[in-house]
Amino acid sequence: MYRILVVDDDGDFNSAVCSFLTENGYEAKGYLNASDAYDAMYGGAIFDMIISDIIMPGVSGFEFAQAIRKQNREIPILFITVRSDFPSKQKGYQVGIDDYMVKPINLDEMLLHIEALLRRTNVYNSHKLKIGTLRLDADEHAAYVGDNKIDLTVREFNLIYRLLSFPKKTFTRSQLMAEFWEDDKAGGLRTVDVYITKLRNKFADCDEFKIVTVHGMGYKAVLKGDEPGGQKL
Repeated sequence: MYRILVVDDDGDFNSAVCSFLTENGYEAKGYLNASDAYDAMYGGAIFDMIISDIIMPGVSGFEFAQAIRKQNREIPILFITVRSDFPSKQKGYQVGIDDYMVKPINLDEMLLHIEALLRRTNVYNSHKLKIGTLRLDADEHAAYVGDNKIDLTVREFNLIYRLLSFPKKTFTRSQLMAEFWEDDKAGGLRTVDVYITKLRNKFADCDEFKIVTVHGMGYKAVLKGDEPGGQKL
């Protein structure tokens, strides 16, 4: 059973969402402010997803999401808020949320958003990916094309696994550097380019995907059959 954290200072809305989620097979826990929710998360409670408002007393939803992302890059975060303006949506995505809904909401529609987010996350957290003849096993840090093993360093494996877990999603060089190089930034952002070149070479005989350069931004993985017409791969 998935456990969902609901953070909203509107007690009636919070209770309604938690009750609806419980009725639909989820385990929901509600908090009226971000500070208590954060303390619960890092005091031992385990959650699979977060639903949060933006406007709350004390710590805002923006600050809450930013704090969560420093500790956990993968847990899905859905903002549900009355703020419908583009700058709020933009800031939400910039601090690391995954989806955004504007109140008033349809609870059945909310379920669709939740299911989509959890489905996407499970692909990444399952530790295994299979794309045609390509297999990636995160527990072994091993990649196979058919019966042939592709020799990869740990960093190369983590990088390709990340890209293929979210096909067609663009990752900036800065994002990839922060995630996989952490404090080791001696080579700068061009270090990412070097690793992408290595991966392209190592998977040159695999036609299940291509790593596409998104000019001025970074890279994304595109699966076979999804290439747009005229896209340089």
